[in-house]
Amino acid sequence: MTSMSPAQPLRSILGPLIASYLALKQALGRLFTVEKNVLLALDRFLASSVSGSADLTSESFAAWGQSIAHLSSGVRRNHMRIVRNLCLYRRRNEPSCFVPDIAHFPPLHQPIEPYIFTEADIRRLLQATEALTPTPGSPLRRETFRLAIVLLYTAGLRRRELVRLTLADFNSLECCLTVRATKFHKARLVPLSADAAREVEDYLKTRSAHHLPMGPDTPLLWNGYYGGRPYCGGGIGQGMRCLFRTAGVHKPDGHLPRVHDFRHTFAVHALLRWYRSGVDLQAKLPHLATYMGHVSIVSTEYYLHFVQEIAQEASQRFEKYCGRLISPVPAGKEALP
Repeated sequence: MTSMSPAQPLRSILGPLIASYLALKQALGRLFTVEKNVLLALDRFLASSVSGSADLTSESFAAWGQSIAHLSSGVRRNHMRIVRNLCLYRRRNEPSCFVPDIAHFPPLHQPIEPYIFTEADIRRLLQATEALTPTPGSPLRRETFRLAIVLLYTAGLRRRELVRLTLADFNSLECCLTVRATKFHKARLVPLSADAAREVEDYLKTRSAHHLPMGPDTPLLWNGYYGGRPYCGGGIGQGMRCLFRTAGVHKPDGHLPRVHDFRHTFAVHALLRWYRSGVDLQAKLPHLATYMGHVSIVSTEYYLHFVQEIAQEASQRFEKYCGRLISPVPAGKEALP
């Protein structure tokens, strides 16, 4: 395992503490990239104080908070939480050290209401890919974005997982994908539907016919820029927004959906199918959590929005199993409030 020594020297009083804290997190298998950058920035801030040796106190923490005031409240809150965790780690050996009060942190962002794509939306998006024209860097632009929509919608992949897939990650015999670069650093197998697997096969045949790279380590969503690198997340996002506009797919407030909304849609549609087929939802939810790469069902529940279709199916299921237990109100009498 490679060392997580910072690329820059740590110069503040907290330097040794930050180094040991980062090393501990790496030893536990954490990537910790964002946290590392935040703590390095804190080290620079403390080292650049007038005395050059400022410790982290309520005053210096407040001053550091002012230095990141340009960031959104949710991002600032996360940065402060990272520093607070460092202070809690420090408290193990220094019980009297300063620990920020989380009650004084900025508020979280207002949660973004996800857009749940309809089947008609997906059809229009797939049709919109037909108008995409090849470019020197993306000769299969139409086929690539069609495949991206299919995999995002039918497999519930995160955008980062999608762009990191290679040809070796597709098993044509088992009709599944191996997702390696996951959010929680745990690889998983993602079975594909027959239609989705056929889409991948068709894409690969077209790619081979155009004599494009077909090595096992070649990115699945290949483009010719920078020597054949995969599409980046931003490139997929920009292309999807163009397709949303072309297909006329908008949220109720007029804004465009996000790529991440495909993942929300996948979870909601899975729940809706289970309601309609009459299966045991509680038995199925752990399978959905595993499929989506979550460490617990709690994370999966974040994606299970109580949309109108699910509310109707839930109501009908309740009536089927419990309706006989509810007596109708006799004529001429009012129901209790």
